[in-house]
Amino acid sequence: MSGTFSLSAIELINAYRKGSLTPVEVIRDALNRIDRLNPLINAFVTLNREEALHSAETSGRRYKEKTALPLDGVPVAIKDLTNTKGLRTTYGSLVYENHIPGYDATVVARLKSAGAVLLGKTNTPEFGHKGTTNNRLFGASRNPWQTDNGTGGSSGGSAAAVAAGFCPLAEGSDGGGSIRIPSSLCGVFGFKPSFGRIPADNHPEDLFANTLPFISYGPITRTVSDAALMFDVMQGPSVLDPYSLDRLDPPISETLGRRKKQFRIGYTVDFGMYEVDSEIQSVFYHALESFSESGAIVEPAEIRMNKDLEGYVHYFNRLWMIGLAVSTKNLMAEHRDELSETLISMIRRGENATAEELLNMNNYRTYLWKMFQGQFPKFDVLVSPTLAAAVYPFNSEGPERINGKQINPESDWMMTSPVNLTGQPACSLPIGFTTGGIPVGMQCIGRRLNDRGLFQFARWAETLLKIPTLASM
Repeated sequence: MSGTFSLSAIELINAYRKGSLTPVEVIRDALNRIDRLNPLINAFVTLNREEALHSAETSGRRYKEKTALPLDGVPVAIKDLTNTKGLRTTYGSLVYENHIPGYDATVVARLKSAGAVLLGKTNTPEFGHKGTTNNRLFGASRNPWQTDNGTGGSSGGSAAAVAAGFCPLAEGSDGGGSIRIPSSLCGVFGFKPSFGRIPADNHPEDLFANTLPFISYGPITRTVSDAALMFDVMQGPSVLDPYSLDRLDPPISETLGRRKKQFRIGYTVDFGMYEVDSEIQSVFYHALESFSESGAIVEPAEIRMNKDLEGYVHYFNRLWMIGLAVSTKNLMAEHRDELSETLISMIRRGENATAEELLNMNNYRTYLWKMFQGQFPKFDVLVSPTLAAAVYPFNSEGPERINGKQINPESDWMMTSPVNLTGQPACSLPIGFTTGGIPVGMQCIGRRLNDRGLFQFARWAETLLKIPTLASM
């Protein structure tokens, strides 16, 4: 493959500065590629065609005038859960099929202010309620690596768009793994920051709604360097998010090359709970061997979840579903027939919670917080497979078996949600492929607020492993 679609954001910016490419050329190439391939992949659900070309022209003028902004002319995709002023935002729901917000979420406003060109909105399950990407309004997204396979969710459209070469940057959101799950399946890099690093103010009527569990915005890209550049634009405090944190300075993108001489890596293959596909285990252990051979200290971490998988899933789902039930109460009363059955099932399971039950659930979160934080005096980073399985039909709710054993496709293959309970930074990094050619991701978990250190580790691992992306092949 060749063409502008294989270039990273940093490569595009350098080409713009040299004058070897213009933003208009790149955006036209991107739109042509979307027109050709998106009918099969179904990553984009709404295009911002005219405004994107207009923005590209403006970016081109700034390059000529030597006044270019940090992301000028770089194509970016926005998840269809995230509000975009004047551009249809459906939340993946028939109820909001023609909804056009009157404001941008802060992450969108910051990307626009940095000169990024908003190509359009990407597919998501209804209200982001599950780890696969399909809905009644737009159907299912397909994995660009193998189009009969799923993308994961709920940022599946964003991950597929990046993997397919539609754009180098995409925004996602993550409340249980929704950045990391599709990034793993689509062979791209996805970063969930420490809770509060990137403002979350998508629904200004309820600015305290992002804690059950912790929900964060983050970048999905093909390279760690691009993710750092995007992160730097999106991070920092906002008066619209009471949990938002101060900026990390100097910018992450300027310190990626600064790292410890010897990383201390703690690993778990299954969190003591999951059945993990044997091929994924093999790819994971091979990556650990590469780390060790390159001088890192690699040791098993003492991860004790204090629940078996059934108990843990029940706990996390109950917490998630209580929030769903409260936020969708009016929709259930007025639009029941327009909602998906999987969403309705989750809402029903979250109903009738008491304040006492909700407060008591903090006991387990407290235990997990202490357990995870207890790892970091010994390790710089914790790693695991991102997912316990890598293959499932694109139009299904997930894999039904792992290593021949029956699992719950709704939950038992996604190993990402524990750090949504603690608010730690985490990412999914491509580390290899199954024998069938499906990407395998490694979940990397950092100490709370040490986003910089996690980025530096991810850049080191990326450089060491040299895993190809689909757009570069």
